[in-house]
Amino acid sequence: MEAPRTPRILVIDDDGAVQISLALLLKQSGFDALRCDGPDEALALLGRDPAERGPIDLVLQDMNFSLQTGGAEGLALLAAIRERHPALPVLLMTAWGSISLAVAGIKAGAANFFTKPWDNTQLVELIAATLDLAAPGAAGPGRKALDDSFDFGAIVGEHPKLLRVLATIGQVARTRAPVLILGESGTGKELVADAIHRNSPRAGQPIIKINMGAITPTLFESEMFGHVRGAFTDARSDRKGHVACADGGTLFLDEIGELNRGDQVKLLRVLQDQRYQPVGASRSEQADIRVVSATNRELAELVAAGEFREDLFYRLNLITIRLPPLRERRSDIPLLARHIAAKVADSYGLGEAALTPGALDWLGAQAWPGNIRQLKQTLERTLLLAGKPQLSHHDFAAAGQLDDAAGSPRLGLEGMTLEQVERRMIEQALDQHSGNITRVAKALGLSRTALYRRLERHGLAEPGHEPGAGAME
Repeated sequence: MEAPRTPRILVIDDDGAVQISLALLLKQSGFDALRCDGPDEALALLGRDPAERGPIDLVLQDMNFSLQTGGAEGLALLAAIRERHPALPVLLMTAWGSISLAVAGIKAGAANFFTKPWDNTQLVELIAATLDLAAPGAAGPGRKALDDSFDFGAIVGEHPKLLRVLATIGQVARTRAPVLILGESGTGKELVADAIHRNSPRAGQPIIKINMGAITPTLFESEMFGHVRGAFTDARSDRKGHVACADGGTLFLDEIGELNRGDQVKLLRVLQDQRYQPVGASRSEQADIRVVSATNRELAELVAAGEFREDLFYRLNLITIRLPPLRERRSDIPLLARHIAAKVADSYGLGEAALTPGALDWLGAQAWPGNIRQLKQTLERTLLLAGKPQLSHHDFAAAGQLDDAAGSPRLGLEGMTLEQVERRMIEQALDQHSGNITRVAKALGLSRTALYRRLERHGLAEPGHEPGAGAME
């Protein structure tokens, strides 16, 4: 049998010391290394006949090649590599001061990024994981081929961006690698976590789901690690925490970006050695857990701002899955709408539900800032108010739903950032529910604690208000 070929990795950096350090690390880790000083030399090398230059499996690319460009050369080089060699994965390297640049690069098609100075072990793990995901057959299958190999029944859609996500899930599910799921609110992050667990060797064990934004700091240790009888006033019996309940299975940490720094340290200890100590216990316990986390915030930017620990960030994001917003997979809207309408009609005992071509066109033209969650809410409300088995686009207008065309003046979203859209949605929900926090949180699909954090971030909280105090209700 022919021995497997050693992966070749191209290092692009104008700093000779960085080139030498990375090349040495790669050689010691079983990879071949090539080196280039800058964009022109790199593109010339990549443009040569593969039979002459040999295969290249991965690129490690710096983002700053001069002080004047502020990263423009790095983004331009990434764009050129993606255009000419779309199957070639690129890992970006940058300093924490340029973290927003790295995030922009990820959104432009880079596989991931790492920072200078890097941790050798973490970088080698990231390189190995990236090469595995880019291996032949790791991406590109159609929906039928994916469904024949994996259980993705709860995830609806055939858009290429979604298929790439499903292919990644299929590859990483069978490992125990930590996965970080990024995506806007309502894009289906929990469904992806379920799919990772369901297609893993841990499928027979539980997946324990925790909304990290809903756990108050005073209860964090008790909720996560449990407690023993007498540990505090109300501890009348031993209680298992979420980590112990997930032993042998998966721990899903939703809204991980809402976790405060003090509790981040406590979580990091568990992820480092899979050990935890119940409150009041005299010794630590072992737990075999696979961690999947999710957030609608850019954790890398939170690290750069000092709001999220760098070491915890690296523990969580060995594999990062970015979910496309609904506006980037509009061809899936008819499939989703029919699927959701059928489920809603069945749950309410309404019989069969159908959508006219005009209704599907109308749905496909909307902006959907709340993504699939907002689409579901829109269909549910209209089905209940219309009271008939087939919906037209007039039924959505009559039910007081979105505007008749995406971007119309009444939506008021044209040119707005995601943060501005989120603020607008919260303001409208507050007005609609007369400031009742419980109802607003339910309407937006958030916990009360997570809603309070957003109110504070957008300057909408009442002065002196504390979560749980009942203000604005």
